[in-house]
Amino acid sequence: MAVERTIAVEPTLGGLERAESERVSEPQRALRKLLRRPPALFGLLCVAAVLTWAVIPGAFAPLDPLDQSLARHLKPPGWVDAEGRTYWLGTDQQGRDILSRVVWGSRISLSVGIATVLVSGLIGVTLGLVAGYFGGKLDAVISRIVDTALAIPFILLAMALIAILGPSLENIILAIALRTWIVYARVVRGEVLTLKEREFVTGAKAMGCTTLRVLAVYLLPNVLPSTLVVATLYLGRMIIIEASLSFLGVGVPPPTPTWGGMLSDGRAFLDTAWWIAFFPGVVLMLTVLGVNLLGDWLRDVLDPQMKRAAD
Repeated sequence: MAVERTIAVEPTLGGLERAESERVSEPQRALRKLLRRPPALFGLLCVAAVLTWAVIPGAFAPLDPLDQSLARHLKPPGWVDAEGRTYWLGTDQQGRDILSRVVWGSRISLSVGIATVLVSGLIGVTLGLVAGYFGGKLDAVISRIVDTALAIPFILLAMALIAILGPSLENIILAIALRTWIVYARVVRGEVLTLKEREFVTGAKAMGCTTLRVLAVYLLPNVLPSTLVVATLYLGRMIIIEASLSFLGVGVPPPTPTWGGMLSDGRAFLDTAWWIAFFPGVVLMLTVLGVNLLGDWLRDVLDPQMKRAAD
């Protein structure tokens, strides 16, 4: 008579860890990676602070950033006027509060950065989808436009466009976006060239889906993660470009406070009033650093190859 024996299998530690990891959702996995990376947390703190300034600047800088007075000419940080108002970061050559101008200047920098990323992303993703999907002469024309634009120095092209269109916030956004869409177009085109040969795309075409539906429903969602990574990494660069244009005198016209404009104003007073250029420079540096650190974390989360390597 055969005797049946039951063998109990003990779950291994590795199996438990794999089962636990499978139950963790992607947002939870991303949050864990963020909490394990102090640089990314520091970047989040910097970006959150600047965003808060931009949304409610009056809560952090109650003084008027445009108010001028020669009686407050080049006062040092911490100076208190006769009315008891404290100028925590000092005043500039026209008696304007540095703290208020730094806080209100965050609106210009973030507005230009975010708007430029959105406009250039819309142009680049659209042209990248078209070039990668259709190929042929259309792809060749778009590629020649990209090569031509890459041959022109970025700042020189932006300065020329602003000189023609005139210095304003809208023209600065347009001038920068007309050059930065190239990055999105090249990334999206490369991914579409691979994706259009996949089974889900060929199956959609076999079922009679229109070209617009294939592009919008089947291809666009698959290129959005890499596009979001590019947008995050380039946001800091857009902020620097806006500051550079303002520093060179072709940005947002005064008296609107901008970080680049404040750096330009402080050049002549580095020996006598260092705080005019120092504080906007530090805030600009921390903002760009924070955006880049968050971009690195987002790339680790969304890039499939890096994710597999980490796992």
